[in-house]
Amino acid sequence: MLRALAQHDDDKVSGPALGSLLVSERLRGRRDAFTYLGAVTLANPTGTKRRTIYDAQKQPNLPGKLVRSENSPKNKKDRFVNEAYDYSGATYDFYEKVFGRKSIDGKGMRLDSTVHYRENATEAYDNAFWDGSQMIYGDGDAVIFDRFTKCLDVVGHELTHGVTQYEAGLAYHGQSGALNESFSDVFGSLVKQWKKGEKADKADWLIGAGLLTKKIKGVALRSMKAPGTAYDDPQLGGKDPQPGHMKDYVKLADTNAGDSGGVHLNSGIPNHAFYLAATAIGGFAWEKAGLIWYDALCNQMRSDSQFSDAATATITVAANKYGNGSKEHNAVKDAWKTVGVVK
Repeated sequence: MLRALAQHDDDKVSGPALGSLLVSERLRGRRDAFTYLGAVTLANPTGTKRRTIYDAQKQPNLPGKLVRSENSPKNKKDRFVNEAYDYSGATYDFYEKVFGRKSIDGKGMRLDSTVHYRENATEAYDNAFWDGSQMIYGDGDAVIFDRFTKCLDVVGHELTHGVTQYEAGLAYHGQSGALNESFSDVFGSLVKQWKKGEKADKADWLIGAGLLTKKIKGVALRSMKAPGTAYDDPQLGGKDPQPGHMKDYVKLADTNAGDSGGVHLNSGIPNHAFYLAATAIGGFAWEKAGLIWYDALCNQMRSDSQFSDAATATITVAANKYGNGSKEHNAVKDAWKTVGVVK
């Protein structure tokens, strides 16, 4: 999406998009370094939820000025601060109450966030990002994107990159990178569903609903229910290109600089598999389907895992937890078959 925007005729759109691409690649390199080197020393084992929000004041300096910490009152003037605080807290609560996980690293890591981040004083940062140690939020350009603290599922998505960093460490390229993105979409969506108390058949299964401004023809960044339908707008390069089946898999070199070998595109395939499994199982998606995917991420996946590995892992976990031939086991098998990953 940012690649398409970087080619926009309007400098007010192309400038922030290009800048955001470059900054995100630099931050991604930082995140990858933490993943491969190990981030144990970054953990702050407080044992309790501890959120710290900083304000970069539209500068590139991290973390910025401290503006809110755990148990401090709401900021009366800045909803960016309050959303970063509330949504990182909701994600912490989700992982703790649903999976018994203590923060991102499983050891009570402090959740640091920086809002109003910019690489320079003139161009908005069009992204939210987990850099390996903290959350970073741009304000959005108000033309294509609204503020990046706005959506709980986007916050949950980014913080789940941290969970993946401490667990499978899925390498950010090709199919392993698409799985990295997909696990973030899965748990980002589940955080939102859990917070709203929604059953699988009532959820919208959209990632970033409301993040696109009213000037854009689109409902979200991605759809897990129907990959390829989230938007259709010339400013975004046309129709949402995400595939939902292996027959439409986007073949890009793993070294492709634009999307690291299609990580944001091909994530639509495992995303759709999770949606199909969760809705077939029924009830609250985090209780069974989510537990299966979480167990697979933490105990079955490796840094180089491919789609077929994810299918094998989740099918195995479903059989172990609920029995071979159970409703849950069959739902997971059928989901991966439906998207063409297994036969």
